[in-house]
Amino acid sequence: MKVPLLDLKAHHEPIKAEIMASIQKVIDRNGFIMGPEVAELEATIAKYSGAARAIGVTSGTDALLIALMALDIKAGDEVVTTPYSFFATAGVIARMGARPVFVDIDPVTYNIDPAKLEKALTAKTKALIPVHLYGQVADMDPIMKIASARGIPVIEDGAQAIGAEYRDGRRACSMGTIGCLSFFPSKNLGCWGDGGMVVTNDTALADKLVLLRNHGSKPKYYHKIIGGNFRLDSIQAAVLNVKIKYLDGWTAGRQKNAQSYADLFKASGLVDKGTVVLPEPVYKKAGARHYHIYNQFVIRVPNRDKLLEHLKAKEIGSEVYYPVSFHEQECFGYLGYKKGDFPEAEKAESSTVAIPIYPELTGEMQAYVVETIKEFYK
Repeated sequence: MKVPLLDLKAHHEPIKAEIMASIQKVIDRNGFIMGPEVAELEATIAKYSGAARAIGVTSGTDALLIALMALDIKAGDEVVTTPYSFFATAGVIARMGARPVFVDIDPVTYNIDPAKLEKALTAKTKALIPVHLYGQVADMDPIMKIASARGIPVIEDGAQAIGAEYRDGRRACSMGTIGCLSFFPSKNLGCWGDGGMVVTNDTALADKLVLLRNHGSKPKYYHKIIGGNFRLDSIQAAVLNVKIKYLDGWTAGRQKNAQSYADLFKASGLVDKGTVVLPEPVYKKAGARHYHIYNQFVIRVPNRDKLLEHLKAKEIGSEVYYPVSFHEQECFGYLGYKKGDFPEAEKAESSTVAIPIYPELTGEMQAYVVETIKEFYK
């Protein structure tokens, strides 16, 4: 049996005609840049995320970059974040000329550990970027308390967490100063190319973000500030306007599959033996409906790399997110970090693997995945 890590064909086929009709409207109107589809999507995403404003941009990476630009991050500033995330989280900090400062992760959620945060702050700290990794919100209350006490803005990297909920149902990207979303095709809400969104409750910041995404121009050809070309195109917005109607159903499907995995792994004996450590949705008991949206279903296992070979041989898709933490990346050698500085991130990079979790995954496929993993550890 073939079980891909993600099956976008199965994902899109039921709504393909609806998406194509939405795209056709853009083509017929020949309004490819900043058409009404973008404004419609911005209003929908703002409401969905629990934020006052949303500004469509070119990608999740550019969402982070424009957020730093809006906060006037400059050379010599420090921005504190996790060492364990997709490269863009730290890359955008360096692109601004600022210095990335890393704080180790919580071993359960894989998100930045608030208990280790204050020691990393200095007079040069100008922003914090917690990441809501794999679809679960970081522990935002202590993060916001620390940031508020020092007057430090918080940029939520919610690229993998659209709609994910924290305590009392607060949604990812609604709690910080600015929130950043990605619509990369593999995301729970993905477009047919690149796309992203910045959300905020700060009206002045929202207005500045609108300026920045279009070269700082207002009116046309008159530039108040220096921005860039960060515009979300109308075709991608047209795709997303269709797909977001189905997002809650897809989230429910991922949660259902996560529970099925939990049941199957426990029945296999692998959990009781401690061989497989399942993801733990820490806010489930708080009553949040979208406590974890499972952008990835990441398990922790021994002998991970050999397991990867076994899964590949059995035609089961898997992926390591992420095999090299930021402090070990060659391009960040100038920061002076060394192996051993962030032990929890290093444990995660060597022992975790993502297995298929997409909503179209069948029970038969899941049983095959678990049985294959059980077979390996026999």
